[in-house]
Amino acid sequence: QEQLVESGGGLVQPGGSLRLSCAASGFTLRYYAIGWFRQAPGREREGVSCISSSEGSTHYAESVKGRFTISRDNVKNTVYLEMNSLKPEDTAVYYCAAKYTDFPAGPLCYTYGMDYWGKGTLVTVSS
Repeated sequence: QEQLVESGGGLVQPGGSLRLSCAASGFTLRYYAIGWFRQAPGREREGVSCISSSEGSTHYAESVKGRFTISRDNVKNTVYLEMNSLKPEDTAVYYCAAKYTDFPAGPLCYTYGMDYWGKGTLVTVSS
């Protein structure tokens, strides 16, 4: 059964760091573009970052640019989101999603009709 599983969320103080993982099972992640999304209470889901399947291009939302880094390890079938200098407004449930495509990453990557979604991991930034 194909699935994505996020992990690495938790409670962190402002200014702290977390690394989220998105592990795929049942399919080979290397052929998929991956997006990270988040949804805060009472707010719509928003795209955070995405990475292409093959040529390694990445895109970041303005709100996280310079603080978050997306990467992938195709051997481990896993994509990561390194989050630094976390702010209270980063508090949300973070989801990863996969789309079978070789399109380069860009602002449209968050609009893809994703093939798979994870169930999310909660990140809370609070003192």
